[in-house]
Amino acid sequence: MSTRFSKTPGWLEYHAAPSTPTYMLPAGTVDAHCHVFGPGDTFPFAPERRYTPCDAGKEQLFALRDHLGVTRNVIVQATCHGADNSAMVDAVRACGGRARGVATVRPDVGAAELRELDSAGVRGVRFNFVKRLVDAAPKDELAAIGAKIAQLGWHIVVYFEGADLPELEGFLGSLPTPVVVDHIGRPDVTRPVGAQEFTRFLRFVERHEVWVKISCPERLSVTGPAALDGERHAYADVVPFARRVVDEFPDRVLWGTDWPHPNLTGHMPDDGLLVDHIPRVARTPWQQHKLLVENPMRLYWPGEDQPGKTV
Repeated sequence: MSTRFSKTPGWLEYHAAPSTPTYMLPAGTVDAHCHVFGPGDTFPFAPERRYTPCDAGKEQLFALRDHLGVTRNVIVQATCHGADNSAMVDAVRACGGRARGVATVRPDVGAAELRELDSAGVRGVRFNFVKRLVDAAPKDELAAIGAKIAQLGWHIVVYFEGADLPELEGFLGSLPTPVVVDHIGRPDVTRPVGAQEFTRFLRFVERHEVWVKISCPERLSVTGPAALDGERHAYADVVPFARRVVDEFPDRVLWGTDWPHPNLTGHMPDDGLLVDHIPRVARTPWQQHKLLVENPMRLYWPGEDQPGKTV
């Protein structure tokens, strides 16, 4: 562990021994949302961070990738590193083409820095609107970033609370790139899937070039990870929301572990159980292959062969 930084009190570390999934991921599966933290002694955490995590470096991420049967990763810049993308880029470069990155950049980012990130394997930037994690930049500054990265063919990943969509959707819909929404748009799963808030989110996705990550049931669930009837059916209250997105937009959904699961307070998920959650929300082999292989390959590795591509 880092000798330079002390973890936020009560910080939950990632699962040290995740189970082996019973669901076998298809060849070429992409974990399209994961992170690396430090290690802090090598890649210091940002002074302006709102939390200090445990070390969770590329070696641990790659070990999980291989344990679960994942082929590729999309490594998303963690807010604890601010706009210093060094740890993320180091991990992407170490994968030999089997990883892509999503960066955080400042409004004054220059063309040379963007070209360097692109060469390293970065294919997008992240805008975070979750107020407990970051102070969101003014929208005109974010729009300026969007205009710069559009020239590279990148996309924008956005993280927001479901209740905040009404104030954001006009801005998000105006961005000149595809938009990828983290964690199903963080719906309130205590409400019916047909309630106004989630219906508005679905229609937002429908009207724009928006992709949705079917990820983080452990962040959204109230029922939690308890198995049902002795089976590995956890996070049951999230299932209808994820299914609805997969059913309506099979060509624009992605899946990710969110490893090492930052800022959880209730429990730390078993990553094997998260894999076993997949066939509950993507119920056919066709949907599963779209979610896990075809869609992320099309977004992050366009033009490359897609194992087992459906027709």
